[in-house]
Amino acid sequence: MSIDKDLLDRLMEGRSPGDLFGKSGILSELTKALAERALNTEMTLHLDEERADGASAEDNQPPNRRNGNSQKTVTTQSGKVVLDIPRDRNGTFDPMLIAKYQRRFPEFDRKIISMYARGLTTREIQGHIEEIYGVEASPSLISAITDAVMEEVAAWQNRPLEPCYPIVFMDAIRVNIRSDGTVSNKAVFVALAILPDGTRDVLGLWFQANEGAKFWAKVLSDLRNRGVQDILIAVVDGLKGFPQAIEAVFPRTRIQTCIVHLLRHSMSFASYKDRKAIATALKAIYTAVDATEAEAALGGFEESDLGRQYPAIAPSWRRAWNEVIPFLDYPPEVRRLIYTTNAIEALNSKIRRAVRTRGHFPSEEAAAKLIYLALNATSAQWKRSVREWYAVRCQLAIMFDDRFPMA
Repeated sequence: MSIDKDLLDRLMEGRSPGDLFGKSGILSELTKALAERALNTEMTLHLDEERADGASAEDNQPPNRRNGNSQKTVTTQSGKVVLDIPRDRNGTFDPMLIAKYQRRFPEFDRKIISMYARGLTTREIQGHIEEIYGVEASPSLISAITDAVMEEVAAWQNRPLEPCYPIVFMDAIRVNIRSDGTVSNKAVFVALAILPDGTRDVLGLWFQANEGAKFWAKVLSDLRNRGVQDILIAVVDGLKGFPQAIEAVFPRTRIQTCIVHLLRHSMSFASYKDRKAIATALKAIYTAVDATEAEAALGGFEESDLGRQYPAIAPSWRRAWNEVIPFLDYPPEVRRLIYTTNAIEALNSKIRRAVRTRGHFPSEEAAAKLIYLALNATSAQWKRSVREWYAVRCQLAIMFDDRFPMA
């Protein structure tokens, strides 16, 4: 909707920026005027509906009518505004714009949640709210607003899932969580899935409570209970106990060592200036036609100047070689999907950026809340469809026959 330019010119005439946008400026007055106009319209509709229903006539009571106004201070995007809220004689009017016991417009809450999702601390949010809206937001208020998201988080974590996922990547984010007076570093596992239509989705978050098969049995049983019947390929990084657990829950799933993690591990040995050259050299291994060519590429890297400069890289690949070889049996289209880092890296970078500013969390629930909000705020970036999915889908359909669900 566009506003008449002549009207805007008249509103702005002779006024400074402070007169327009200051705490008591025209923007605040417009918010008040528009809100009160909307509230009075709501009251008119409410009274008309009651008369149409004949509620008062049934009780032999006079029709409901207006009964003056009550004042309420409401926090809006323009700061604090004192509104005249219309009242009715029977006390049945509960406006939709600002409910009876509500003291903030929903947009104000969404602003706080948006800042929280971007990793701002409570103190930083307080500062922004004070600077932009001239409103004091206490830590307890900010916590109350963001805690209201927890029901949404629980619903998301327990939502029904698709019957089959062609590929699921399991990756971990490290977070510091305070428990019993001490701060411990915990792994939060994120399951990033590729759906049959090529789009991506995060299936859930799981805090690692213990090592091994017991933990993974719980995670995979959770997926099963939420409707997952089959996973074609699970891409993981040598997770202890995972093979045994998935064998019990999804026995036909192929387990593939994550090439991305191998690359990431290799880069941890190298200086920043050499990482691009190392990545290029290692690419010859996982894009090789077969195991023989891959072995030759690894040997070539080992004998190269970079291989000699960073002697720990080649052995790390040799230790994982039995997990790398099955990867070379996949068609190039499927291989490319598994080793392309964009989706995982985009997802992880958004989560890490939000988590990094926190230092530590008071509980797992607080960490889950922030990660969920960070995922929501950036979903347009990491949910993008897989490039050239048609070619990948055709190869998966050939490999897995009737197990692959045609979208």
